[in-house]
Amino acid sequence: MRMETIRIEGIAAPVSRIGLGTWAIGGSMWGGSDDASSVATIRQAMDSGINLIDTAPAYGFGHSEEIVGKALLGIRDQAVIATKVALEWPGGKVRRNATAARIRVEIEDSLRRLRTDRIDLYQVHWPDPLVRHEETALELEKLRRQGKILAIGVSNYAPAEMEKFRRFAPLATVQSPYNLFERGIEQNVLPHARTTGATVLAYGALCRGLLSGRMHADTAFGGDDLRKFDPKFQQPRLRHYLAAVQALDRFARERHGKTVLALAVRWILDQGPTIALWGARRPEQLQGIDAALGWKLRATDLEQIDALLAQHITDPVGPEFMAPPARPLTLEQQ
Repeated sequence: MRMETIRIEGIAAPVSRIGLGTWAIGGSMWGGSDDASSVATIRQAMDSGINLIDTAPAYGFGHSEEIVGKALLGIRDQAVIATKVALEWPGGKVRRNATAARIRVEIEDSLRRLRTDRIDLYQVHWPDPLVRHEETALELEKLRRQGKILAIGVSNYAPAEMEKFRRFAPLATVQSPYNLFERGIEQNVLPHARTTGATVLAYGALCRGLLSGRMHADTAFGGDDLRKFDPKFQQPRLRHYLAAVQALDRFARERHGKTVLALAVRWILDQGPTIALWGARRPEQLQGIDAALGWKLRATDLEQIDALLAQHITDPVGPEFMAPPARPLTLEQQ
Protein backbone atom coordinates (compact mmCIF):
# COMPACT_ATOMS: atom_id res chain seq x y z
CA MET A 1 0.00 0.00 0.00
CA ARG A 2 1.30 3.44 -0.93
CA MET A 3 2.24 5.62 2.05
CA GLU A 4 -0.04 8.60 2.65
CA THR A 5 1.77 11.94 2.88
CA ILE A 6 1.24 15.45 4.18
CA ARG A 7 2.97 18.79 3.64
CA ILE A 8 4.74 20.59 6.47
CA GLU A 9 5.49 24.25 5.88
CA GLY A 10 9.20 24.77 5.35
CA ILE A 11 9.94 21.19 4.31
CA ALA A 12 10.00 20.61 0.56
CA ALA A 13 9.57 16.84 0.59
CA PRO A 14 6.16 15.25 1.24
CA VAL A 15 6.16 13.82 4.76
CA SER A 16 4.84 10.36 5.56
CA ARG A 17 1.66 10.39 7.65
CA ILE A 18 3.11 7.61 9.75
CA GLY A 19 6.37 8.56 11.44
CA LEU A 20 8.79 6.42 13.39
CA GLY A 21 8.96 7.35 17.06
CA THR A 22 12.37 6.55 18.54
CA TRP A 23 11.92 7.15 22.28
CA ALA A 24 12.32 3.44 23.04
CA ILE A 25 15.38 3.24 20.79
CA GLY A 26 17.15 5.53 23.25
CA GLY A 27 16.89 2.77 25.85
CA SER A 28 16.21 4.77 29.00
CA MET A 29 12.70 4.48 30.48
CA TRP A 30 11.97 1.51 28.20
CA GLY A 31 14.05 -1.20 29.82
CA GLY A 32 17.07 -0.91 27.53
CA SER A 33 17.57 -1.29 23.79
CA ASP A 34 19.75 -3.13 21.28
CA ASP A 35 21.64 -0.86 18.88
CA ALA A 36 21.82 -3.30 15.96
CA SER A 37 18.10 -4.00 16.23
CA SER A 38 17.39 -0.27 16.45
CA VAL A 39 19.34 0.46 13.28
CA ALA A 40 17.53 -2.36 11.50
CA THR A 41 14.20 -0.93 12.69
CA ILE A 42 14.94 2.51 11.24
CA ARG A 43 16.05 0.97 7.95
CA GLN A 44 12.90 -1.19 7.87
CA ALA A 45 10.75 1.87 8.50
CA MET A 46 12.34 3.66 5.56
CA ASP A 47 11.82 0.62 3.35
CA SER A 48 8.16 0.58 4.43
CA GLY A 49 7.58 4.12 3.14
CA ILE A 50 8.12 6.01 6.40
CA ASN A 51 10.44 8.97 5.88
CA LEU A 52 9.71 10.92 9.09
CA ILE A 53 12.03 9.85 11.92
CA ASP A 54 11.17 11.57 15.21
CA THR A 55 13.77 11.63 17.96
CA ALA A 56 15.04 13.83 20.80
CA PRO A 57 18.24 14.39 22.81
CA ALA A 58 16.45 13.32 26.00
CA TYR A 59 15.76 9.86 24.54
CA GLY A 60 18.62 7.97 26.16
CA PHE A 61 20.55 11.22 26.80
CA GLY A 62 21.65 11.51 23.18
CA HIS A 63 21.73 7.82 22.37
CA SER A 64 18.59 7.80 20.21
CA GLU A 65 19.94 10.63 18.05
CA GLU A 66 23.24 8.77 17.65
CA ILE A 67 21.43 5.64 16.47
CA VAL A 68 19.30 7.64 14.03
CA GLY A 69 22.43 9.26 12.61
CA LYS A 70 24.10 5.87 12.20
CA ALA A 71 21.05 4.29 10.57
CA LEU A 72 20.65 7.11 8.03
CA LEU A 73 24.24 7.03 6.77
CA GLY A 74 24.03 7.08 2.99
CA ILE A 75 20.28 7.75 2.93
CA ARG A 76 20.07 11.00 4.93
CA ASP A 77 18.44 12.95 2.09
CA GLN A 78 15.63 10.40 1.87
CA ALA A 79 14.63 11.09 5.47
CA VAL A 80 12.82 13.89 7.26
CA ILE A 81 14.54 14.19 10.64
CA ALA A 82 12.51 15.66 13.48
CA THR A 83 14.25 16.19 16.78
CA LYS A 84 13.70 18.38 19.82
CA VAL A 85 15.30 20.94 22.09
CA ALA A 86 14.91 22.55 25.52
CA LEU A 87 15.43 19.72 27.99
CA GLU A 88 18.55 19.12 30.05
CA TRP A 89 19.54 16.31 32.42
CA PRO A 90 21.99 17.33 35.15
CA GLY A 91 22.79 14.26 37.21
CA GLY A 92 20.57 12.17 34.94
CA LYS A 93 17.39 14.00 35.99
CA VAL A 94 15.47 15.48 33.05
CA ARG A 95 14.13 19.02 33.42
CA ARG A 96 13.07 21.89 31.15
CA ASN A 97 15.42 24.58 29.83
CA ALA A 98 14.32 26.63 26.81
CA THR A 99 16.83 29.47 27.16
CA ALA A 100 18.62 30.76 24.08
CA ALA A 101 21.93 29.65 25.58
CA ARG A 102 20.68 26.09 26.01
CA ILE A 103 19.34 26.03 22.45
CA ARG A 104 22.70 27.16 21.04
CA VAL A 105 24.42 24.26 22.78
CA GLU A 106 21.81 21.66 21.88
CA ILE A 107 21.63 22.41 18.16
CA GLU A 108 25.33 21.72 17.70
CA ASP A 109 25.15 18.55 19.81
CA SER A 110 22.16 17.26 17.83
CA LEU A 111 23.73 18.01 14.46
CA ARG A 112 26.84 16.12 15.52
CA ARG A 113 24.97 13.11 16.87
CA LEU A 114 22.67 12.96 13.84
CA ARG A 115 25.64 13.34 11.43
CA THR A 116 23.84 15.98 9.40
CA ASP A 117 24.16 19.63 8.46
CA ARG A 118 20.53 20.50 9.08
CA ILE A 119 17.47 19.34 11.02
CA ASP A 120 14.24 19.26 9.05
CA LEU A 121 11.89 19.84 11.99
CA TYR A 122 13.15 21.29 15.28
CA GLN A 123 10.62 21.14 18.13
CA VAL A 124 10.60 22.65 21.62
CA HIS A 125 10.12 19.51 23.70
CA TRP A 126 8.19 21.11 26.59
CA PRO A 127 7.28 24.72 27.36
CA ASP A 128 9.56 26.25 29.98
CA PRO A 129 7.61 28.39 32.48
CA LEU A 130 10.82 30.22 33.46
CA VAL A 131 11.61 31.48 29.93
CA ARG A 132 9.64 33.95 27.82
CA HIS A 133 8.28 32.49 24.57
CA GLU A 134 9.93 35.39 22.75
CA GLU A 135 13.41 34.27 23.79
CA THR A 136 12.89 30.68 22.68
CA ALA A 137 11.12 31.54 19.43
CA LEU A 138 13.62 34.18 18.31
CA GLU A 139 16.56 31.83 18.85
CA LEU A 140 14.88 29.11 16.80
CA GLU A 141 14.01 31.59 14.07
CA LYS A 142 17.66 32.61 13.96
CA LEU A 143 18.61 28.95 13.41
CA ARG A 144 15.99 28.65 10.67
CA ARG A 145 17.38 31.67 8.84
CA GLN A 146 20.87 30.22 9.16
CA GLY A 147 19.65 27.03 7.45
CA LYS A 148 20.45 24.80 10.41
CA ILE A 149 16.76 23.94 10.73
CA LEU A 150 14.03 24.01 8.07
CA ALA A 151 10.84 24.17 10.14
CA ILE A 152 9.94 24.98 13.73
CA GLY A 153 7.56 23.00 15.91
CA VAL A 154 6.53 22.75 19.54
CA SER A 155 5.56 19.80 21.69
CA ASN A 156 3.16 19.59 24.63
CA TYR A 157 2.10 23.22 24.14
CA ALA A 158 -1.37 24.64 24.77
CA PRO A 159 -2.98 26.93 22.13
CA ALA A 160 -2.38 30.07 24.21
CA GLU A 161 1.32 29.21 24.45
CA MET A 162 1.47 28.55 20.71
CA GLU A 163 -0.06 31.93 19.94
CA LYS A 164 2.53 33.70 22.09
CA PHE A 165 5.30 31.73 20.38
CA ARG A 166 3.89 32.42 16.91
CA ARG A 167 4.33 36.18 17.36
CA PHE A 168 8.08 35.73 16.98
CA ALA A 169 8.58 32.70 14.71
CA PRO A 170 6.59 30.65 12.18
CA LEU A 171 5.13 27.54 13.77
CA ALA A 172 4.66 24.56 11.46
CA THR A 173 3.78 21.73 13.84
CA VAL A 174 2.67 20.77 17.32
CA GLN A 175 3.41 17.37 18.85
CA SER A 176 0.96 16.11 21.46
CA PRO A 177 -0.07 12.83 23.10
CA TYR A 178 -3.03 11.54 21.10
CA ASN A 179 -4.58 8.13 20.70
CA LEU A 180 -7.90 6.37 21.20
CA PHE A 181 -7.36 6.40 24.97
CA GLU A 182 -5.80 9.87 25.38
CA ARG A 183 -7.90 12.48 23.62
CA GLY A 184 -7.42 15.66 25.63
CA ILE A 185 -6.17 17.65 22.63
CA GLU A 186 -9.58 17.38 20.98
CA GLN A 187 -10.74 20.16 23.30
CA ASN A 188 -8.10 22.70 22.31
CA VAL A 189 -4.91 21.76 20.44
CA LEU A 190 -6.51 19.90 17.54
CA PRO A 191 -9.12 22.60 16.72
CA HIS A 192 -6.38 25.23 17.00
CA ALA A 193 -4.19 23.29 14.56
CA ARG A 194 -7.03 23.00 12.08
CA THR A 195 -7.57 26.76 12.26
CA THR A 196 -3.92 27.80 11.98
CA GLY A 197 -2.76 25.18 9.49
CA ALA A 198 -0.29 23.49 11.85
CA THR A 199 0.31 19.77 11.47
CA VAL A 200 -0.26 17.64 14.59
CA LEU A 201 2.30 14.94 15.32
CA ALA A 202 0.42 12.47 17.52
CA TYR A 203 2.82 10.74 19.86
CA GLY A 204 1.88 7.62 21.75
CA ALA A 205 -0.31 6.53 18.82
CA LEU A 206 -0.49 3.00 20.23
CA CYS A 207 -0.58 4.21 23.87
CA ARG A 208 2.72 2.67 24.96
CA GLY A 209 1.77 -0.62 23.28
CA LEU A 210 -1.72 -0.99 24.75
CA LEU A 211 -3.33 -0.57 21.33
CA SER A 212 -0.98 -2.98 19.58
CA GLY A 213 -3.23 -5.90 20.43
CA ARG A 214 -0.17 -7.82 21.63
CA MET A 215 -0.37 -7.00 25.33
CA HIS A 216 -1.90 -9.13 28.08
CA ALA A 217 -2.68 -8.76 31.77
CA ASP A 218 0.47 -10.69 32.69
CA THR A 219 2.82 -8.74 30.38
CA ALA A 220 5.91 -7.87 32.45
CA PHE A 221 8.05 -4.74 32.16
CA GLY A 222 11.67 -4.80 33.26
CA GLY A 223 14.38 -2.35 34.24
CA ASP A 224 13.41 1.32 34.12
CA ASP A 225 10.41 0.81 31.79
CA LEU A 226 8.06 3.75 32.37
CA ARG A 227 5.03 1.47 32.09
CA LYS A 228 5.87 0.21 35.57
CA PHE A 229 4.70 3.64 36.74
CA ASP A 230 2.07 4.47 34.09
CA PRO A 231 -1.37 4.51 35.79
CA LYS A 232 -2.93 2.79 32.78
CA PHE A 233 -0.76 -0.28 33.38
CA GLN A 234 -1.75 -0.68 37.03
CA GLN A 235 -4.68 -2.81 38.13
CA PRO A 236 -7.63 -2.52 38.06
CA ARG A 237 -7.29 0.03 35.24
CA LEU A 238 -5.20 -2.30 33.10
CA ARG A 239 -8.03 -4.85 32.97
CA HIS A 240 -10.43 -2.17 31.81
CA TYR A 241 -8.11 -0.91 29.08
CA LEU A 242 -7.36 -4.43 27.86
CA ALA A 243 -11.09 -5.19 27.73
CA ALA A 244 -11.54 -2.10 25.58
CA VAL A 245 -8.72 -3.26 23.29
CA GLN A 246 -10.41 -6.64 22.85
CA ALA A 247 -13.74 -5.00 22.05
CA LEU A 248 -12.11 -2.63 19.55
CA ASP A 249 -10.28 -5.53 17.94
CA ARG A 250 -13.55 -7.45 17.45
CA PHE A 251 -15.16 -4.35 15.99
CA ALA A 252 -12.26 -3.70 13.61
CA ARG A 253 -12.21 -7.30 12.36
CA GLU A 254 -15.98 -7.58 11.92
CA ARG A 255 -16.51 -4.17 10.32
CA HIS A 256 -13.31 -3.69 8.27
CA GLY A 257 -11.29 -6.90 8.39
CA LYS A 258 -8.56 -5.03 10.29
CA THR A 259 -6.75 -5.41 13.61
CA VAL A 260 -7.07 -3.02 16.53
CA LEU A 261 -3.57 -1.77 15.73
CA ALA A 262 -4.63 -0.73 12.21
CA LEU A 263 -7.82 0.79 13.61
CA ALA A 264 -5.90 2.85 16.18
CA VAL A 265 -3.59 4.36 13.56
CA ARG A 266 -6.36 4.90 11.00
CA TRP A 267 -8.42 6.68 13.64
CA ILE A 268 -5.61 9.21 14.21
CA LEU A 269 -5.11 9.79 10.48
CA ASP A 270 -8.81 10.51 10.04
CA GLN A 271 -8.88 13.25 12.70
CA GLY A 272 -7.43 16.07 10.60
CA PRO A 273 -3.97 17.44 9.78
CA THR A 274 -2.31 14.59 11.67
CA ILE A 275 0.74 12.33 11.61
CA ALA A 276 0.72 9.16 13.73
CA LEU A 277 4.06 8.44 15.42
CA TRP A 278 4.57 4.68 15.55
CA GLY A 279 7.06 3.74 18.25
CA ALA A 280 9.27 0.73 17.56
CA ARG A 281 12.71 -0.60 18.45
CA ARG A 282 12.59 -3.99 16.68
CA PRO A 283 11.78 -4.54 12.98
CA GLU A 284 8.91 -6.92 13.73
CA GLN A 285 7.16 -4.14 15.66
CA LEU A 286 6.57 -2.40 12.33
CA GLN A 287 4.35 -5.19 11.03
CA GLY A 288 0.91 -3.92 10.13
CA ILE A 289 1.76 -0.50 8.70
CA ASP A 290 0.12 -1.21 5.34
CA ALA A 291 -3.14 -2.25 7.03
CA ALA A 292 -3.61 1.29 8.39
CA LEU A 293 -3.41 2.90 4.94
CA GLY A 294 -5.83 3.43 2.09
CA TRP A 295 -9.19 3.31 3.87
CA LYS A 296 -11.38 5.56 6.01
CA LEU A 297 -13.57 5.27 9.08
CA ARG A 298 -17.20 6.29 8.64
CA ALA A 299 -19.18 8.50 11.01
CA THR A 300 -21.05 5.44 12.27
CA ASP A 301 -17.71 3.76 12.98
CA LEU A 302 -16.59 6.68 15.10
CA GLU A 303 -19.83 6.58 17.07
CA GLN A 304 -19.45 2.87 17.75
CA ILE A 305 -15.82 3.32 18.82
CA ASP A 306 -16.81 6.01 21.30
CA ALA A 307 -19.57 3.78 22.67
CA LEU A 308 -17.14 0.88 23.20
CA LEU A 309 -14.68 3.14 25.01
CA ALA A 310 -17.39 4.51 27.30
CA GLN A 311 -18.59 0.99 28.05
CA HIS A 312 -15.24 -0.44 29.10
CA ILE A 313 -13.21 2.45 30.53
CA THR A 314 -14.97 3.86 33.57
CA ASP A 315 -11.95 5.54 35.18
CA PRO A 316 -9.87 7.04 32.34
CA VAL A 317 -6.50 8.61 33.01
CA GLY A 318 -4.33 10.80 30.80
CA PRO A 319 -0.59 10.95 30.04
CA GLU A 320 0.21 13.70 32.53
CA PHE A 321 2.59 11.48 34.50
CA MET A 322 5.19 11.87 31.72
CA ALA A 323 5.68 15.64 32.13
CA PRO A 324 9.22 16.60 33.24
CA PRO A 325 9.63 19.25 35.95
CA ALA A 326 10.77 22.82 35.44
CA ARG A 327 14.13 24.01 36.80
CA PRO A 328 14.25 25.40 40.34
CA LEU A 329 13.73 29.15 40.58
CA THR A 330 16.85 31.23 41.00
CA LEU A 331 17.00 33.91 43.70
CA GLU A 332 16.36 36.55 41.04
CA GLN A 333 13.23 34.71 39.81
CA GLN A 334 11.73 34.13 43.25
